[in-house]
Amino acid sequence: MNSLFVIAIVAILGVMLPSAFAQPVLYDDNLIIEVYAGEIGWGYTTMTFVGDDILLVEKLGNVKLIRDGVIQTDPVLQIDVNPIRESGLLGITSVGSTVYLYFTEINSEKEQLGNRIYKYDWNGEKLVNPVLIKELPSNEYHNSGAMVTGLDGQVYAVVGDTGKYGPLQNQSLEKLYPPGTKDYMDTSVILRVDPEGPYHAMGIRNSFGLAIDPVNGNLWDTENGDDDFDEINLIQDKFNSGWEMIMGPATQSEIASLPVYEDYQYADPKFSWQEVVAPAAISFGNFKETRDYDNSIFVGDCNNGHLYKFQLNQSRDGFVFSNPDLQDNLVNENDSTDEIMLGTGFRCITDIERGPDGFLYLVSHGESVIYRILPIAAAEKSLETEVIASESEEIQSEITTSVEGGGCLIATATYGSELAPQVQLLREIRDNQLLNTESGIQFMKTFNDFYYTFSPTIADYERENPVFKEAVKLAITPMISTLSLMENANSESEVLSIGISLIILNLGMYLGVPAVVIVGIKKRF
Repeated sequence: MNSLFVIAIVAILGVMLPSAFAQPVLYDDNLIIEVYAGEIGWGYTTMTFVGDDILLVEKLGNVKLIRDGVIQTDPVLQIDVNPIRESGLLGITSVGSTVYLYFTEINSEKEQLGNRIYKYDWNGEKLVNPVLIKELPSNEYHNSGAMVTGLDGQVYAVVGDTGKYGPLQNQSLEKLYPPGTKDYMDTSVILRVDPEGPYHAMGIRNSFGLAIDPVNGNLWDTENGDDDFDEINLIQDKFNSGWEMIMGPATQSEIASLPVYEDYQYADPKFSWQEVVAPAAISFGNFKETRDYDNSIFVGDCNNGHLYKFQLNQSRDGFVFSNPDLQDNLVNENDSTDEIMLGTGFRCITDIERGPDGFLYLVSHGESVIYRILPIAAAEKSLETEVIASESEEIQSEITTSVEGGGCLIATATYGSELAPQVQLLREIRDNQLLNTESGIQFMKTFNDFYYTFSPTIADYERENPVFKEAVKLAITPMISTLSLMENANSESEVLSIGISLIILNLGMYLGVPAVVIVGIKKRF
């Protein structure tokens, strides 16, 4: 009981240092990986290039500039957003010096206005001259928000279902949800944002990744399933992805049951995972030093921190595999994924972008680092190339001393994703309550030293032992429910009083009650 109590306490507090399971590893000897920008901080998820600079967005509402691999201290823009769960500053793309942002906007009274898309001018130092170009429905989840720019300058954005079911989710109006609302339009879609036009696609459950084929301009996405079947899709014009009726490969009866919405046509995903991996980032290879990756699509997931590489067929509208397990374009439970596994150890990969130098840039949300992948031929020509092992060790050493921490190791392993609501709740309490008080900061410094001595081992064991994982989940779920009370703490005294009360409450729940039961049993015998 004592060990379970310790596990539960540390998972609930949610201040976990960056992963020490393993440094990122690539399985392709012709590519290397290096840290491009370290210590970017927690909450940065996606980015866009403006010239040689990177604009990096933080879920809490900041846009930061990365110049020559160094993240600048002052934001180039600060926005009032609702950052709860899957809301906040969610997407960015650019066309020349025009930058587009997708975010969950709030007013001066902190009331949520909905998801909005604005465009700004980039003057080299700040984002200025905001223009509202799209108002969208919102919720605390399934807002999506990924954006991308086509070869022709067309700006696209993806919107999840936001918990609303209507014709764009392949439902008839008789099954409208929530009843009595028309707020189901502009959800489960890929929008033509600028210039504005008809929906490019519909039936999207929830997507965190869009990419444009640099050869033919085709649009691809990653799509997260519910309890199974994550997808990679080729998004032709007037595409219907099938949600809420279909995820993964469809049967003929499922296709026949789809309601007709205008001239949108269903097509199976080009690849699916039967067991969810939370694919997010997606991009294409186009290195200048080698043509070996011109027909490759790179995808990063959030549940495992894996980086995948898929080989396009000759017509660039599907994949080719040598492994018979994958030739049905589906990873079943016991199928080998060695053929598509390019690397691991990245933790949650939330964005992959191809830079003006042709290299791939990855945002590791879990590690709070931007990595760069480049051909070894390019590295050999650069005097500035560093060995990834030594650089990762240095960055980890610096981050370990930071009270801000990184991902929630035990909670992430328990609930299966960096984006799980329980994990995000823990981080929000850490950032918004504990780290805003002196007593909370001092507590976290002490707590980090203790927690990280055992959390990687527990998280690893959870991934290897489903029974143990369920036991941990059973143990920590009641505590996470009680910890939500910390969201009401807005001062030093409230953090102390509510925090102490919660500790007493949980001690009584996890130690006191079992002790009373044990004493009662002994008295009976």
